[in-house]
Amino acid sequence: LHTDLDKGDSGVKYTLSGDGAGTIFTIDQTTGDIHALRSLDREEKPYYTLRAQAVDIDTNRPLEPESEFVIKVQDINDNEPKFLEGPYTASVPEMSPVGTYVMKVTATDADDPTYGNSARVVYSILHGQPYFSVDPKTGVIRTALPNMDREVKELYQVLIQAKDMGGQLGGLAGTTTINITLSDVNDNPPRFSKSIFHLRVPESSAVGSAVGRIKAHDLDIGKNAEVEYNIVPGDGGAMFDITTNEHNQEGIIMLKKVKDNL
Repeated sequence: LHTDLDKGDSGVKYTLSGDGAGTIFTIDQTTGDIHALRSLDREEKPYYTLRAQAVDIDTNRPLEPESEFVIKVQDINDNEPKFLEGPYTASVPEMSPVGTYVMKVTATDADDPTYGNSARVVYSILHGQPYFSVDPKTGVIRTALPNMDREVKELYQVLIQAKDMGGQLGGLAGTTTINITLSDVNDNPPRFSKSIFHLRVPESSAVGSAVGRIKAHDLDIGKNAEVEYNIVPGDGGAMFDITTNEHNQEGIIMLKKVKDNL
């Protein structure tokens, strides 16, 4: 700081007040030079409003009105992008077409988005290819392979990186994990373990009694794996009936009517 009234005869003294005066900033009373007493962090406080005045060194009377000025802390790239909500979980139906939306992740960077590229984030996949892709600008994750089969592989762990400086060399990076599950679709028919089951029915069997059990296995899960059994018309439907045990999905064959020499 310097006033035109300062003739260089040491008759002027400079004073400083306001944000951080005396603790963060100091002024040389003779020269008007202002110095920072410690390192400044823009993410802690981006600017300081200070007031300066030139006074008579003998009487402390102001030589001119007080001046206000702002010291702005210029940003450097000292903060890496961070995923605040990870790790994430998501699901997508198996057999989804390529490009099916899975989820969106967002990384935040505490650096100044209006200055340089310190806060310009680019997304990439470090682990999880070729099954999934991420949009480098939006962080939207999509399927990248067709015909992903839950019955072959159900859980995928995807590692996403967010890098500032527009992804260029020297940028800082942060990562997060996304656990993606393939949800089931009904793409598997029930299958019997063998094509012919042999059952023996005693003549003394009562109507309504169970005479045998068979089971078909379905690779799907939940509702998609629930099996309903029926007897094909013409193959003993008049003599036998079949119901489904809901607990173990077995087919219970029951005697519908009694006939000698079964």
